Amino acid sequence: MELKPAAFLRTTLPLALDQLDDFDSGRYHSLWLPDHMVSFWPDSIWTPEFTDLAKTSPSPHRHLDAMAIAAAAAAKTHRVPIATSVVDTVRRHPAMLAQTALTISHLSEGRFILGLGSGEAENNIPYGFDFDKPVSRFEEAIKVIRLLWDSEGPVDFDGRFYRLAAARLDTEPFAGELPPIWLAGAGPRTLRIVGQYADGWWPAGAWTPEDYADKLAVIRESAERHDRDPLAITPAFIITCLIGEEEEIDAMLQAPLVRAWVLQASATVLAQFGFEHPMGPDWRGFLDINPSELSRERMVDFLERVDPASIRAALPHGTPKQVARTVKGFVDAGLQVPKILDYGGMAGLEYAARSPAKVRAVEDELMRLCGVEVPA
Repeated sequence: MELKPAAFLRTTLPLALDQLDDFDSGRYHSLWLPDHMVSFWPDSIWTPEFTDLAKTSPSPHRHLDAMAIAAAAAAKTHRVPIATSVVDTVRRHPAMLAQTALTISHLSEGRFILGLGSGEAENNIPYGFDFDKPVSRFEEAIKVIRLLWDSEGPVDFDGRFYRLAAARLDTEPFAGELPPIWLAGAGPRTLRIVGQYADGWWPAGAWTPEDYADKLAVIRESAERHDRDPLAITPAFIITCLIGEEEEIDAMLQAPLVRAWVLQASATVLAQFGFEHPMGPDWRGFLDINPSELSRERMVDFLERVDPASIRAALPHGTPKQVARTVKGFVDAGLQVPKILDYGGMAGLEYAARSPAKVRAVEDELMRLCGVEVPA
């Protein structure tokens, strides 16, 4: 498969469906729709005191339902595959995921990708969802979805989390093709699950190309053990980076919301780059973020202790050409579908306005480096 970048469609208010024509131009491999109840940014620093982004949006948590937005995007586009990035298997029952995925696949004429993950604390714990054993639940949910898609007539299933009794899903897939399932995550167990069940792999993290290659090798070994074609699993990656000249990046690293990116990294990951985590040695990154519980006092103390050098070490940064060269290392390690995520846009309105052009410049340069024709 030829390298091709992916794009994000924002699923927060204000909704930007007017961008769909550009996304549907043929430039992008797929259009990814985040699915959240809550964002990663603590409420306590989403105020004009810390960021001018708070002047245009009263909350960072104005999320819409990604599956509903996917259905709308399906009706308004004709070429680009549409994917959830990602729906967790805690908040939605797998039978409903199976039915909704088939529905959007028909609406899009076969262009829907069901992106699934095991979930994050901020989207589940505040709402009373059972967040115990999320990876076990994740694996069982995938089994239920596959069972309902692959079976003719009523089926029974007696699992740890889900039970089916003479359940059926007789809706046939569009043109006889089931929606691909892409899975997020990068823990050892999740990587094995990807190899066993997935059509694509969809991680996010602060890694080196060597890390990426090692994780991809685990997936492919798992696929082989389960008699699957390891090369049929599409490797993707959400690459968080800072794009700009050196002085601009220095300024970004002073912005509270950019420094708050460190909350998304675990203490283990930061230690791999030689840094102690400001939240302590047991911090698990995404798994521990609960924005409503991170008080102003705690966040001020955290922000003062963030070492900007740790962000530089963990994230690709520099001019579009420099970032593209770094991402090329991941392509050489097996990456086929990169999503360039410029975190510098969180430094404020001025940076956010310039961010889309920077991302496009990185994509163009990356395609040139990889010998891929750059779309007009």
